[in-house]
Amino acid sequence: MFLVQYTGLNQLPFDPSSSTESLSESPAEDGSHPGKRKRAIPPADGGRNLSLDSIPMGLPMSDPTAWATAMNNLGMAPMGMTGQPLLPDFDPALGMMTGIPPINPMMPGLGIVPPPIPPDMPAVKEIIHCKSCTLFPPNPHLPPPATRERPPGCKTVFVGGLPENGTEQIIMEVFEQCGEVIAIRKSKKNFCHIRFAEEFMVDKALYLSGYRIRLGSSTDKKDTGRLHVDFAQARDDLYEWECKQRMLAREERHRRRLAEERFRPPSPPPVVHYSDHECSVVAEKLKDDTKFSEAIQTLLTWIERGEVNRRTANNFYSMIQSANSHIRRLVNEKAAHEKEMEEAKEKFKLALSGILVQFEQIVAVYHSASKQKAWDHFTKAQRKNISVWCKQAEEIRNIHNDELMGIRREEEMEMSDEEIEDPSEMKETEESALVSQVEALKEENDSLRWQLDAYRNEVELLKREQGKASRDEDTTKEQQMKLLQQALQGMQKHLLKVQEEYKKREAELEKVKEDKLKVETLLENLKEQQSMADEEDKEGDAADCQGNESSTSRVCACSQEKECPVEKTLSNSPVKSEREVLLVGIISTFLHVHPFGASIEYICSYLQRLDSKICTAEVEVLMTRLQNTFRQELSGVGASLEKRWKFCGFDGLKMT
Repeated sequence: MFLVQYTGLNQLPFDPSSSTESLSESPAEDGSHPGKRKRAIPPADGGRNLSLDSIPMGLPMSDPTAWATAMNNLGMAPMGMTGQPLLPDFDPALGMMTGIPPINPMMPGLGIVPPPIPPDMPAVKEIIHCKSCTLFPPNPHLPPPATRERPPGCKTVFVGGLPENGTEQIIMEVFEQCGEVIAIRKSKKNFCHIRFAEEFMVDKALYLSGYRIRLGSSTDKKDTGRLHVDFAQARDDLYEWECKQRMLAREERHRRRLAEERFRPPSPPPVVHYSDHECSVVAEKLKDDTKFSEAIQTLLTWIERGEVNRRTANNFYSMIQSANSHIRRLVNEKAAHEKEMEEAKEKFKLALSGILVQFEQIVAVYHSASKQKAWDHFTKAQRKNISVWCKQAEEIRNIHNDELMGIRREEEMEMSDEEIEDPSEMKETEESALVSQVEALKEENDSLRWQLDAYRNEVELLKREQGKASRDEDTTKEQQMKLLQQALQGMQKHLLKVQEEYKKREAELEKVKEDKLKVETLLENLKEQQSMADEEDKEGDAADCQGNESSTSRVCACSQEKECPVEKTLSNSPVKSEREVLLVGIISTFLHVHPFGASIEYICSYLQRLDSKICTAEVEVLMTRLQNTFRQELSGVGASLEKRWKFCGFDGLKMT
């Protein structure tokens, strides 16, 4: 659609990027039509079309004398379109007389002989003339305009940089050359979105990115602009692309299904239903060895379907009887195959024994060659090859011999009592087998001796290497020993500390035991004293009963004397008010119900149900004052350590 001109074909004598306006204005100034195309001048070789601006010429190109005169005035050698001189008597000095330096006809821009095209030269876009506007190409040396990532199934482009006076008709006129336009959504600002019918049309529209647009011949700012064309993301394009992908996926699944069905093995033919005719056919097939498998499958299907009844029972019995008779044929066939297998085993055994005989002969040759008489005459390389060949032959011979012995063992295990009737043959075979085993053992013994020598040499080399390596390892071992010694010393110190702690704990335990014994002795003494005091009280009561009258005055005096210490004890007692007495009674009854003790929070929560004004500190101070009534103990270990209060009033009563 668009013509692309390479700068290497015809380099213009001016910069097209800097003087595009002069190019565009030249046709209008000369009165030519603005939509007029450029004139293409064919080169001398006719290989490429060279586009030049249509410059009006006063002389026709068909007149050779006028063309020669014009080139003579320019100081150039008059040459035709094919490059041949028109005037053979041309004097190049004429150019010097007129003051114009002689011009080389090979200079770029004259279009006579095109220079070669460099491969890395950028493409130059052409001026595009439309009915109501003109598009001027960007500078070819500038980098291509940047575009965003192409959305999948993109058919919509974003066009920015439109002139303010541009209409949808002008946009349609410019972009309908790229392909069929479905819709144009123009904004009030200088941009729009154009949706094409196909995806490849978007690439053609991107070609116009960077072009400068001018409406008519006006140079007003509102009539000019620089186009920026880029991919746009549209929901319609994405929906159509997804539909297309789904359709392609459906076609792919259908194609795969057809391929799978093509390579799928055919299903077996359905089993026909039972009838008298089919029964007779199956009965005939059961008697034929080639069709027996097909017929037996049909019979099995009929029986599983439930075709057997009183009417068809005789027919089925006859078919089952014919199937039973086929067992004899199978047994005979198996016996024939076993006979063939035995014959094949015999052939294999004979061939293997012949091979072993030949191996024995070859090994005998190697052994005779390795004797002193012949061995000294061989070179070192020949001796090496002979020893290698001898080892290989012995290994192969031993493998085949083991295989033959295994076959014979299997035969001996399978032989019945009837087959063991020829002891002479068995003895001969056993003797030959023993002889071959003895020879094999001798050869293995020799090979083992050689292997021992090799191993000894390797061991000596390893010892030497290890002697060198052990020196290096000694230093590392010493360091490891030092570390181990330090670790052992630390462990010993730790053990000593643990032992000291253990001794301290034992001493504490002994002290506790002694204290416990003392307490028990004190308790026993107190119990004895109490029992003695009870007896004395009983005796005193009896004496008081006898002399009540005489002792009344004494009792009164004693009571007066006793009131004073009671008042003293009340004043010195830890319970200071009636409220505290009530608290002590309630707490003692609560703790008596909890023999294992309770925490101070638990006790206070119980008391606060009775009186919300009771505080924890008051209760704790009261309980600490009454040491003979309440006792605090620690229970638990570590983080679960807990203080519990217990009631010990009975013990305190005994102590007092």
